[in-house]
Amino acid sequence: MDGNAIVYCEAAYGTPNGKTAHGLVRKTKRYRVLSVLDSSLAGRDARDALDGHAEGIPILATLEEALAAAEQAGHPATHFVIGLAPDGGRLPAAGRAAVAEAIRAGLHVDAGLHDFLTEDSELVALAAEHGVTLRDVRKPPPRSELHFFSGKIEEVDSLKIAMLGTDSAVGKRTSAWLVVDALEAAGYPAEMVGTGQTAWMQGARFSVITDSLVSDFVSGELEHAVWSAWKEAKPAAIVVEGQGSLMNPGYPGGFEILAAARPDVVVLQHAPARKEYDGFPGYPIHPLPQQIEVVELLSGKPVVAITVNHEGLEGQEIDDACREITETTGVAAFDVLRDGAEGLVGVLTPHLDRVAGRRHGD
Repeated sequence: MDGNAIVYCEAAYGTPNGKTAHGLVRKTKRYRVLSVLDSSLAGRDARDALDGHAEGIPILATLEEALAAAEQAGHPATHFVIGLAPDGGRLPAAGRAAVAEAIRAGLHVDAGLHDFLTEDSELVALAAEHGVTLRDVRKPPPRSELHFFSGKIEEVDSLKIAMLGTDSAVGKRTSAWLVVDALEAAGYPAEMVGTGQTAWMQGARFSVITDSLVSDFVSGELEHAVWSAWKEAKPAAIVVEGQGSLMNPGYPGGFEILAAARPDVVVLQHAPARKEYDGFPGYPIHPLPQQIEVVELLSGKPVVAITVNHEGLEGQEIDDACREITETTGVAAFDVLRDGAEGLVGVLTPHLDRVAGRRHGD
């Protein structure tokens, strides 16, 4: 664990632009999350605002309040983490001012945006003056350290599960973690391969941040991350976090994951109430059966389950949506955030058993 974190998410918590903060509130092995900063929701519990049950992480209006609350709780803050995930990955002016305030308060700053703090000369000088570190999670490694696709993915005999989605910001990463946890609970050692900055911030041991890489190296880095997870941990299953969606006009992610990670099965995250691609009004989401068909044509592998993002739905509407998906597509649908991922693990079990049999020469 790197330290005790205050997460900055001004005017974005509870929206798609706050998904990094959401991920950190729900699960992180890298930080102890102390509070979230968003003056528009101050006074609420951060987990309750997302999922309807409190976990003692307050949403506060100011850094001064957050620092005082941390001291009072006996966990002095050490890190200021940018929890924003806006379209284009840019840091707003108010966010930059908040970073400067955090530096003056003696906090290390971690950011996962495309505006690199370590290339802002004023912030770099301020950090040096106050003896704190700026860390740009999305800054790619030197090209000399990057990998090109080699074919070593064929050595991997773990069950490779791609958690793709029908849109961006649809909950792929959250569902992926829930699947990993449910696999572990069922006795199947599992590893998460993160593909974005939030998964890294959550402590995914094997991660590559694909959207900041030169395109020539994306497939090789994905292959290397999956191969490393297999080589070092020998898990029964490796769950690869998806990015964007195959048919999203602005974030057409997933192609490299299918091509380079070479999954054995695909789980597809879908928000039934969402009608247009996230951030792109006028671009209707392609029908779910068509999206399944595209995934299966590209990968040659089956979509074995749909995980449902229940935004805009409540109670019986969620159950009705799951039933309609199964009737329309023939694929089992689960709301793993509401109900847990045990049912989905049941769908994966025959595939896991087949991999286990292959390992033992059966």
